[in-house]
Amino acid sequence: MAIDPLNRDTPSAERQSAATDAGLTRRRLLAGSAALGGAAWLLRGVLTPDSAEAAGTSPAPAGGLRAAITDDVPAPPAFPAGIELYRQAYENWAGEIHTDQLWTCTPHTPDDVVTLANWAHAQGWRLRAQGYRHTWAPLTVADGTVASTAVLLVDTTTHLTAISPAGTTDAPAVRAQAGADLESLLTHLEGRGLGVTHCPAPGDVTLGGVLAIGGHGTAVPAAGEAAPAGHGYGSISNLVTELTAVVWDESAGRYALRTFDRSDPDAAAFLVHLGRSFVTEAVLRAGVDQNLRCLSRIDIPATRLFAAPGATGGQGLADFLEQSGRVEAIWFAFTQFPWLKSWTVTPEQPFGSRAVSQPYNYPFSDNIPTPVATLVGELVSGSWALAPTFGQLQYLIAALGLTGDLTDVLLSGTLLEDLLSLDVVTHLLAGGLHSDLWGPSRTLLHYVRPTTLRMTANGYAVLCRRADVQWVVNQVTSGYQQLLTQYQERGQFPVNGAVEIRVTGLEDPATCGVPGAQPPLLSAIRARPDHPEWDTAVWFDVLTLPGTPGLHQFGRDLEQLLLATFDGTRAALRAEWSKGWAYTADATWADPDVLGRVIPDSYRAGGGPGWDTAVATLNRYDPARVFGNPFLDQLLR
Repeated sequence: MAIDPLNRDTPSAERQSAATDAGLTRRRLLAGSAALGGAAWLLRGVLTPDSAEAAGTSPAPAGGLRAAITDDVPAPPAFPAGIELYRQAYENWAGEIHTDQLWTCTPHTPDDVVTLANWAHAQGWRLRAQGYRHTWAPLTVADGTVASTAVLLVDTTTHLTAISPAGTTDAPAVRAQAGADLESLLTHLEGRGLGVTHCPAPGDVTLGGVLAIGGHGTAVPAAGEAAPAGHGYGSISNLVTELTAVVWDESAGRYALRTFDRSDPDAAAFLVHLGRSFVTEAVLRAGVDQNLRCLSRIDIPATRLFAAPGATGGQGLADFLEQSGRVEAIWFAFTQFPWLKSWTVTPEQPFGSRAVSQPYNYPFSDNIPTPVATLVGELVSGSWALAPTFGQLQYLIAALGLTGDLTDVLLSGTLLEDLLSLDVVTHLLAGGLHSDLWGPSRTLLHYVRPTTLRMTANGYAVLCRRADVQWVVNQVTSGYQQLLTQYQERGQFPVNGAVEIRVTGLEDPATCGVPGAQPPLLSAIRARPDHPEWDTAVWFDVLTLPGTPGLHQFGRDLEQLLLATFDGTRAALRAEWSKGWAYTADATWADPDVLGRVIPDSYRAGGGPGWDTAVATLNRYDPARVFGNPFLDQLLR
């Protein structure tokens, strides 16, 4: 069935019901003003050496002077000369992982990293590569790591950022160091007329970090689409043609740089390594850039978009996937209408589309309006029962922002009490609300800035047949909604963010163009040899504010439900490495059964090289576990 992109066939009563359900009034918006200060921490920026303690000094106060450190934490012994050393606290994206001020350094070259590895091996220290900390899982360091811990953070973002052309005319590629950010990498490719099929939405993530966890976006082939040379539907790690890592050289008795061709069986363990290695540089295959059209709509009810197969009326997520190949759904908690984005390969600008030349084209989601910040302030101050109102407000802000003409007002700092009247919202919805953008791929693939609201998230991938995508989506969303309702009936509100859904293909080593290429062994979307019919992965996560009461128990209940549903019969579940998993009633990344059995077995299932091969390879190239931490010691054993 053909899909009407503007949803002119959606009954107006359904669209108007969203406004009726919003329940937002001038009084409700004003009520949280006093709590606004409680939400200020959600806008933290990224720490840099300029805001950290240099060795022997503390951060400069407003007057620019530095005060001496008064603690007695000794400096790393016999530290190599010529590499900058200072103290800096580590804090991850959502602020759930926060450490003391740890010793940190900024190497200039890959050879400096080798020097650091040999120093750490001799001194009994451990090295942790760090980029922009846009992660949730404790793969770098654990929450509460104290200053006296023998761990050295290695900043890759200051000097290890080189990007240069690679490959050939027929097989173009890009060479980039670990600290190069993804936005700069895609900008470089665009300048050469090249691009990638999909990638993570934030631009402020490093290549090293993306490769460590198998970073991805959303894309599968649309109906009739064949991937051009250099393009593929797996993770960014699957584009690697060669990589260079710091590894133990047994014959020399020291750490050294070694370059692995993608055809080398050992390379498969380094393509997604979770931080158990230090990849200093990689070469990635690229293809001719593709212009994309990105259509946003926020007027299809969840009961239709996420319906069971056969009950979607031609407007299920899988229907849009068939048409465009690239979709994302964002479903704010306690609302009826998800925000659906679809990207379609479109060489020429369609009539009515707005051409864009830069990324980050949703300023209403990157710059938190006052009503949102005010309500967040109430939530984190203890009024967690406002979660339904907060979900409705997020929906309305997105709806207003997508019209384009209200963006300036959204960013102006007003309370929007007049604009959020039911009459205005009903009028907007009745008009077939949408946003239509067109431009080079990078301008539409990056759309999350560091200034967006920072939430914690769980994350999973479901491996399945393409024909079962709608079934998977229905199982996930109906199970989630049932749990959310049960908690609400008990007066509990563990979720105040959104469900996010994306879809990708699985890893196909042929994408990189290297004969004999190996798949990333620890990629969440490595194919199962025993299920060749599984060619697709449905990714989903649930967002909520850090510290929300009940979030861990809810995460556990949902995780156990998903493990039971996707048990390897019709589909199988794997954890998304960068996010939350292994829930207990009061913690994340803590369930011993999930860590010690469920996750490893999800990579052993199906036969062939997998979990055990990857762990053994990483141990062989780093027997002293210089590149590791206690959490990885527990997980990768």
